[in-house]
Amino acid sequence: MAETCNRKLIVEVSNAKNLMPKDGQGTASAYAIVDYDGQRRRTKTKFKDLNPQWDEKLEFLVHDAESMPTEILEINLYNDKKAGKRSTFLGKVKIAGSAFLKAGSETLVYYPLEKRSVFSQIKGEIGLKVFYVDEDPPAAPAEAASETATAPEAVVEEKPPENQKVVDEEKKVEKAEEKKEEDKPKEEEKPKEEKPPEENPNPTPPEAPPAVPPPAEVENPPLALRDKSSDMKNKAAEIVKTQDLRLSDHELRSLSGDRSRSAYDLVDRMPFLYVRVLKAKRGSAESNGPSYAKLVIGTHSIKTKSQTDKDWDQVFAFDKEGLNSSSLEVSVWSEEKKENEECIENCLGTVSFDLQEVPKRVPPDSPLAPQWYSLESEKSPGNDAMLAVWIGTQADEAFQEAWQSDSGGLTPETRAKVYLSPKLWYLRLTVIQTQDLQLGLGSEPKVRSPVLYVKGQLGPQLFKTGRTLIGLSPSSSANPTWNEDLVFIAAEPFEPFLVITVEDVTNGCSVGHVKVQMSTVERRIDDRAEPKSRWFNLVGDETKPYAGRIHVRVCLEGGYHVLDEAAHVTSDVRAAAKQLVKSPIGLLEVGIRGATNLLPVKTKDGTRGTTDAYVVAKYGPKWVRTRTILDRFNPRWNEQYTWDVYDPCTVLTIGVYDNGRYKCDEVGKPGKDVRIGKIRIRLSTLDTNRVYLTSYSLTVLLPGGAKKMGEIEIAVRFSCSSWLSLIQAYASPMLPRMHYVRPLGPAQQDILRHTAMRIVTARLARSEPPLGQEVVQFMLDSDTHVWSMRRSKANWFRVVGCLTRAASLARWLDGIRKWVHSPTTVLVHVLLVAIVLCPHLVLPTIFMYAFLIIVLRFRYRPRVPLNMDPRLSYVDVVGPDELDEEFDGFPTTRSGDVVRIRYDRLRALAGRAQTLLGDVAAQGERLEALFNWRDPRATGIFVVFCLIASLVFYVVPFKVFVLGSGFYYLRHPRFRGDMPSVPLNFVRRLPSLSDQIL
Repeated sequence: MAETCNRKLIVEVSNAKNLMPKDGQGTASAYAIVDYDGQRRRTKTKFKDLNPQWDEKLEFLVHDAESMPTEILEINLYNDKKAGKRSTFLGKVKIAGSAFLKAGSETLVYYPLEKRSVFSQIKGEIGLKVFYVDEDPPAAPAEAASETATAPEAVVEEKPPENQKVVDEEKKVEKAEEKKEEDKPKEEEKPKEEKPPEENPNPTPPEAPPAVPPPAEVENPPLALRDKSSDMKNKAAEIVKTQDLRLSDHELRSLSGDRSRSAYDLVDRMPFLYVRVLKAKRGSAESNGPSYAKLVIGTHSIKTKSQTDKDWDQVFAFDKEGLNSSSLEVSVWSEEKKENEECIENCLGTVSFDLQEVPKRVPPDSPLAPQWYSLESEKSPGNDAMLAVWIGTQADEAFQEAWQSDSGGLTPETRAKVYLSPKLWYLRLTVIQTQDLQLGLGSEPKVRSPVLYVKGQLGPQLFKTGRTLIGLSPSSSANPTWNEDLVFIAAEPFEPFLVITVEDVTNGCSVGHVKVQMSTVERRIDDRAEPKSRWFNLVGDETKPYAGRIHVRVCLEGGYHVLDEAAHVTSDVRAAAKQLVKSPIGLLEVGIRGATNLLPVKTKDGTRGTTDAYVVAKYGPKWVRTRTILDRFNPRWNEQYTWDVYDPCTVLTIGVYDNGRYKCDEVGKPGKDVRIGKIRIRLSTLDTNRVYLTSYSLTVLLPGGAKKMGEIEIAVRFSCSSWLSLIQAYASPMLPRMHYVRPLGPAQQDILRHTAMRIVTARLARSEPPLGQEVVQFMLDSDTHVWSMRRSKANWFRVVGCLTRAASLARWLDGIRKWVHSPTTVLVHVLLVAIVLCPHLVLPTIFMYAFLIIVLRFRYRPRVPLNMDPRLSYVDVVGPDELDEEFDGFPTTRSGDVVRIRYDRLRALAGRAQTLLGDVAAQGERLEALFNWRDPRATGIFVVFCLIASLVFYVVPFKVFVLGSGFYYLRHPRFRGDMPSVPLNFVRRLPSLSDQIL
């Protein structure tokens, strides 16, 4: 199948910038070696150039188009040995096959050069265009076969003389030796891997590996030799397969998506009784009306769809632990309508199964073949039914589409689903200027100066520029200029148009508008080149088809990551552009096992409480939702999911909810899902390749206070095959490059984040079945910006907790200087003398002390990932009114008296914060006044002190000063007074600007 796919991968090596000098003369002679799927190409050498320009296109044959996303394209840069002592490594780049683009959508991307090891000295970047081309498969008629058969004769007739052949052989050997010399750095880079086959720079894909005889080693063999060397082809195919198998276990599991090997190793296997009902066959010539099959086992009684001349082909899955019977009964019924339209059901027969004799099946076993079973019936003998009955697990292929006894059958709202967040882009609209505006002022007196602004609208998003006043005098310009950026959130699939409108504030009317098609908007991935600006004609009302023109610049920013989560719980930091996405560094596997001791959330039949629980897990753009287990307080899901990990410093969010959407109310409107609890797991706190099986407490904050709703059992494993990639991730920036070279303001970033949250919420609510708005908002923490007295207290005490160490150190020093423990104070005196006499040992001693302390604390590290802490959240120290204020919407819906009380309380809190800010500002202003002569006497005293101090320090050695100051600070309390020191009294008497505040 791979041979019929005519797909070529084109790698255009454009240039490199700021390479590391490697030839000992302050420069480098660089060339690139490109490897893909066992094929190797080499560019020319650019001598003595740290910014080489190649502009070469290298072609590779894609053997299997379906497996192309799993391949890795590797580009290695070397310094040519002809210009230096040896071939020196200059850097490498690895690009995953999933980032390849189709021809026509490629762009020039600059990739930073990566190190081969931690100690490599590498810098610079390389510009590449990587795309693939699909060609029409060539026809293979009989004529082509005959031409192929006659081709060897033509080749034999045109063979060169023998002596020329010897010369060619010598040249080939020389080329092969040069190739081996050039590939030595590659062998040093991969000492444990088998050497890849040598490839010819010719774009034509090679047919034979380097292990074959010389004629096929460097150049493509002639057609005659190809037809006669089928064994060479087999060897080449074996080598290609061997190279495919060289992928690590992590790459096979994360890139190829084949995770069946560890599909259910984090959860328990749940036994299910599967019944597949295909069809029935009637023995007698009776009426062929509609019929259905009925399954009865214990308290379960289920019917298939009623079909006429059609197969049922339905699968039923019964939770074996919930069965209270030892036999299964399957019966077939026919439906007949009489003249009075009364429907009569007749039993065509029954077949029974003893559950003790039902066979067991576990994947990867093949599916059980259905068989014909005779239906026992006294009235209608000779009928058969085709059935298959087996006992399997939740890993069975038929489980997802089967009728499930523990989740309400075939109800769509209770099924397990995987959702994907829409791909988000920043859309930047730069409004430059307008010209030739038709303001319509001909009939009005020219005493009014128009005030204009530009408004951009993308779907429900609307942003405006600042206002500009236009003068009406002949000397003033009527072409207002803004040069302002408006940033929108664009979600794929994009809205059809971006509407740009010029508004006149003075009369409240629109001057004109233009619709920009989103399909024509340019995309960019960095800031190296500004997108082209464009002129658009403005369209007015029906009487004004031309209202002027506007000059704008529009582009989709692919170099940013659009934040759609709270910054402290982000789970994805990849750029929007596919070309900038790197390969995953690990694999996250989560097993959602079950929950215990859940509290009832609603009532069933108005008599007893019940809970229909399901779990939602989110990491990156992928959301997973387990099936809903109906009417159980200890549900067992035992579902396992996987995510690719691109950054270890990200957070997995898991929420538990009660399903209220699978049933409608009296009006027919579905209910809302009720939150039961939420947990978060930070991946950086997990050990790699270790399974964490932990039960987490589920606590939910309600208007009446915090309430424990139960516990959830989760199994987590973070797998990573390369420690080097994991360590390098800690040294790389959190966000893509554009966030630092062209950052967005904090206020703008906050607005865009909440806009992205609303877009994601709306898109997931339109899925089928929908993921409710209340679920998505709870997972994304969309209310973190809302005022909360509880959160304010928690953040304040977090700051106090961070300063606790400094306060403890200050108390310890105060005890030393007061001689609370005399031996300790004497030892500090000795330490002070050692520091003064040997200052070069200060930093080594500090770092060695830190090393020993941190290593000793390793044994006390957290053994399990931490969960949300109610004590740290201060849910138990806030009153009911403060919790009610936190759950109040925006704007408020409470009465005026309640709002007045809360406002007064907020004013009192803000007054204390205001006083604290004033005191902090006063300390800085006192020091500033010391240098500005606000208090001439104080500044004069300080000037005299500086003069005397300069003379003293010129005479007294610095070590003597430090030693004397230390002894003076640590003097015995007998020699210390009770009043504040002179420097402190002097600083407190300096003036501040507080007396100038109204």
